[in-house]
Order: sequence, then structure tokens, then C-alpha cells
Amino acid sequence: MKVVHTIQDMRDHLRGQNRIAFVPTMGNLHEGHLALMKLARQHGDPVVTSIFVNRLQFGPNEDFDRYPRTLQDDVEKMERDRDVYMVFAPDEREMYPEPQSYRVQPPDDLGDILEGEFRPGFFQGVCTVVLKLLSCVQPRVAVFGKKDYQQLMIVRAMCRQFQLPVEILAHETVRASDGLALSSRNRYLSPQERGEAPRLYAVLGALRQRVLDGADDLALLEQEAAAQLSAHGWKVDYVSLRRQRDLKAPTAEDFGAREPLVVLAAAKLGATRLIDNLEI
Repeated sequence: MKVVHTIQDMRDHLRGQNRIAFVPTMGNLHEGHLALMKLARQHGDPVVTSIFVNRLQFGPNEDFDRYPRTLQDDVEKMERDRDVYMVFAPDEREMYPEPQSYRVQPPDDLGDILEGEFRPGFFQGVCTVVLKLLSCVQPRVAVFGKKDYQQLMIVRAMCRQFQLPVEILAHETVRASDGLALSSRNRYLSPQERGEAPRLYAVLGALRQRVLDGADDLALLEQEAAAQLSAHGWKVDYVSLRRQRDLKAPTAEDFGAREPLVVLAAAKLGATRLIDNLEI
């Protein structure tokens, strides 16, 4: 497996390849990331993974400086699995040799709701770096996880509108045995918080079941789910039922027509902010 740190070195190694599969990450890899790479391997060759902690998607009071950077450990994990041909691990000077004054702004009705409401500028930072990485790597397919559901939708829409010749593949959320969605930020949890953390998945699962059983009072379902979390010490940003196709709130007609839905949530447990979702 090759590890390169510059765009030029990466392009030199990949010259002539037209079936590249790409997995962008911020490193601190876990089994969820490795599952994305396995899916990429099924749809392309060679597989390229990027490791880059993107400053543009962090707010001023977020965890950019303390976000775990574990390149050597990440490389060892990928070498064991043998799914990845190349790791592209640039530093900030390589990715942003001059101030990034050109940025990609997603539409307000998708980029400023849910995560976008609570993390202003987040999706602008995500879209900008993803577009830049896709331009550098020029893959045929790129793989993203469903845990970041809104991000997946926005990246797909961006690629479609810019006519990028890349197919965006989605991998199901990878979970621990107790249901907690795997995330690099899970390492911030204390042992006590780690024991409480699976409640987020359990609450979403219960809400999902109520919808499948015929409940259609949107506001009540969301309020009760948020109250369950708050009662156990969570600080809830949102629990929200949305349509899968556009993340708009479902109407009564949508419930009657069995419109595919998704319930999304974000909440803090101690100092750690967790997100999760379940399709319905």
C-alpha cells in the first residue's frame, strides 16, 4: 500500500487508471471506515482513501484542534485488510496552498436545516473539500456512510448538479453490538457515557416502530423521543422525522401513502455530540 502526501505524487501513481474507487475520511479509522473500503473494492480498482482533517467544516468552538490524528495506526489497519491501494494524506498547505476563497454553498432548504442549523457553515466546508478531493483523485465511484445521512444527500446532489462523472455509493451505518453507531468521536465518551450512548439508537428504533404501527402525530413522536433522551441527561439538538427523498417534513398525505421516511437525531452526551438516523 502506498502512502502519498502530495496531489502530484498521487496523480503520478494513478495516471491511466479509470476505475478508481475513493473513500474520503478524516482518519482515526474504525470498522465503519474499513467497511466503506470493502464496498469500494467491490466497485472499483484501485481503491484510494484520503485522510485529511478539514478545518473548513469545523466551527470556531468545535473540536478541530483535538480531533484525533492517528495516521500510523490508520495505515496499519488498512494494510491488514488489503483493500486499499493508496492513502492520500495531505497537510493543510497541500490542500489549501492559498486561502480557499472559492467555496461551494449548498441550497438553504437542504444545507441550513438539521445539522446545518446547529453547525453553520458545516456543509459549505464539506462540499468544498469533497469537490476538491474528487477533482484531485478523479474516481469513478466514491463511498460515503449513511450515518451522515444529510451529508450523503448533499454530496449526491452536488455531484449531480455539477455533472461530476462519479457515482456516489452509500454504505449502511456500521454499529457496535449494542447499537451505537461507530464514530471517531465515540472515543471522547467516558466509560459511563459509553454505557448510556446506545440509548440514542434505542429511542430512534422505538420511534421508527411507532410509525410502522401507524402513528402519524409528527410533533408528538418527536417530542416524546427528545424527552426520553433529556430525562437521561442528554442535551438534544433535534429529533426529526423527514422524507428520505428531500429531508422535508412529511405531510399527512405522505403518511397515508407510506412515503419512505427517515428519523434523524443529534444530541450531546456530556461534551460529546452524537448523531444517528434510521430509515423507515
